[in-house]
Amino acid sequence: MARRIIHIDLDAFFVSVEQVLKPELKGKPVVVGGKPDRRGVVASASYEARKYGLHAGMPLSTAHRLCPQAVFIEGNFTRYQDASTKFMAILADFSPFLEPTGLDEAYLDATGFESLHGSIVQMAAKIKRRIKDELGLPASVGIASGKVVAKVAAEQSKPDGLLEVPAGSERSFLAPLPVGELPGIGKKSELELKGLGIHIIGQLASLPPETLKYHFGTAGVIMHRHANGIDDRAVEPPGEARSISRETTFGEDTRDRRTLEATLRYLSERVGKSLREQGRPARCVTLKLRYADFTTITRRTTLKQASDINQVIFATGLKLLKTALSHEKQPVRLVGIGVSHFIEPARQLNMLDSSAVRQEKLDRVIDRIRKKYGFTSIQTGRTLLLQDIFASRKEGYILPTPSLSR
Repeated sequence: MARRIIHIDLDAFFVSVEQVLKPELKGKPVVVGGKPDRRGVVASASYEARKYGLHAGMPLSTAHRLCPQAVFIEGNFTRYQDASTKFMAILADFSPFLEPTGLDEAYLDATGFESLHGSIVQMAAKIKRRIKDELGLPASVGIASGKVVAKVAAEQSKPDGLLEVPAGSERSFLAPLPVGELPGIGKKSELELKGLGIHIIGQLASLPPETLKYHFGTAGVIMHRHANGIDDRAVEPPGEARSISRETTFGEDTRDRRTLEATLRYLSERVGKSLREQGRPARCVTLKLRYADFTTITRRTTLKQASDINQVIFATGLKLLKTALSHEKQPVRLVGIGVSHFIEPARQLNMLDSSAVRQEKLDRVIDRIRKKYGFTSIQTGRTLLLQDIFASRKEGYILPTPSLSR
């Protein structure tokens, strides 16, 4: 039985979600990521905006210069996460072999499902139809014998298309495409390959694997296999997250300690909430700072006892922050905090210290209030400062970051 892998990718996902909520945006150049007068980058651009050269990762100021008539939207991660959850639920109805690779894309192993749908192409068409009917979102689909070719096929079918690469034609399908189209080849590798005279995937496929191994190590061997359309990796369900983190970029670089500490407190509470939802305390706390010159540092410490308490996460991060700032006089561009090294929730209580138990109970009460009335419905005195800096809505402050902080 021929192996059949489907790759499904929602087109211009953030923009498409906004267009479902605001149909008047359809057919217009739209950018999600923030206002052009603020610092930040494009998170998603409509295909109408892409005609002007706009793309994800581009500074918002550049996007506005290239396409001043575009509609710029702040974005709402909660909204996109909800759409993603519904998207994955639809896919799970078609195959139990599902591997999400982001909010807006996933692989399905459809091998042997022909008998249920008539053909794999018909199965893919049904998936697209359900996504469109239930979510109002366009999706591009690629079908092939392996992940790499299926993903490339989905890219080639954009927007809102469906493309199957028949078994046995993977190499010829890839051959004429630019080498940068092959998944796993980044900008640096692409430049190095072009320096070797390799511009299309067919040229890459024809190189001796030893040559690629000499230049790229083990990655070169994998590169050669993929260029020849050989990819036997299984579709695997996602494993548990190894870390949880939140970060934000300031509109202007800042040295103000109160602003930095207030933002760190807010982000720590977001991390703590996620930990408690997952029921997994963490042993390691990591602080991330990016300075005005884009130098980025991380500082971490291991707790004596795993915790999911907001105050413990914040106090640990605050200590790391103060130490870092004492050694660096540049203003800060970005601050973030994360936790890792999760353990099972069972632990031994300290009989002489009931403060941790009180903090746990308090956090869970606050979680319930926030779930009902919104994250910013209850705040510490420290985070009240943020309402004068960041816009606020029910689910929390709108923090201007490339990843739409949540």
